[in-house]
Amino acid sequence: MIINKSEFLKRYCPMDQNTHKGIQGHALIIGGSYGKIGSIVLASKACLKTGCGLVTAFVPKCGYEIVQISNPEVMVLTDDNLDHISNLNIENNFQAIGIGMGMGQDKQTQSTFHNFLKSNKVPLIIDADGINILSQNIEWLNLLPDNTIITPHFKELELLIGKWESLEDKMNRVLQLSHKHNLVIVVKGAPTLVVYKDKIHENTTGNQGLATAGSGDVLSGIITSLVAQSYAPLDAAIMGVYLHGLTADIGTPKMSYQAFIASDIIENIGNAYIESIS
Repeated sequence: MIINKSEFLKRYCPMDQNTHKGIQGHALIIGGSYGKIGSIVLASKACLKTGCGLVTAFVPKCGYEIVQISNPEVMVLTDDNLDHISNLNIENNFQAIGIGMGMGQDKQTQSTFHNFLKSNKVPLIIDADGINILSQNIEWLNLLPDNTIITPHFKELELLIGKWESLEDKMNRVLQLSHKHNLVIVVKGAPTLVVYKDKIHENTTGNQGLATAGSGDVLSGIITSLVAQSYAPLDAAIMGVYLHGLTADIGTPKMSYQAFIASDIIENIGNAYIESIS
């Protein structure tokens, strides 16, 4: 199936004029480590800009002031550890959780991630180091809630499913992984694909401007926001990749592929919504 404007509109639900932040979804973004707090700044801001009513970030202590100053609209919880995540003592009062961006793979972080997966029941979006940790502990996939979304780029996907011999072999492995563990898999690339069980959805938006640091963090924030707003995970992934790509189609003609950065994706989310529903 092709992901285009028509497919976006089939899934899009306008905001009720009487809604308020308490019923627009509360998302939790978990990740960051020393030197990589920017990933959480980007993901949490993208989450808000996509329409989530409330967003909380959980970061190591070194990230507290960075996130508070960068995103004053985002609430912040901190780990007791200064430079990496070591204990996820959080309440399950969230509608969606995005985890893994900039998180690192410290042994303490891996153990904490494992304990979190064993107890968590909230819909999950897993990216970056969350995927890398899973690829080293493949049996942990059995702990994921049904319809968990994972968002691997080329290298992360290779670590997860092994080296493929052809495009057909690659997609067969992705389909098998999705079916076996009931995962929604966003295969980032040109084009980006959304895979669920026996179906492959190919995105039609986006360009080379998205090949920039932090682009994937923004995508994870967008998708987490949509899940928190009660979109089904598959629908959230389809809508998320469409909006994400459309920001580049709107923004790069004005500023070039080279100058387009992850922050520009966030700045154009509103324009992408307007273009999508007009």
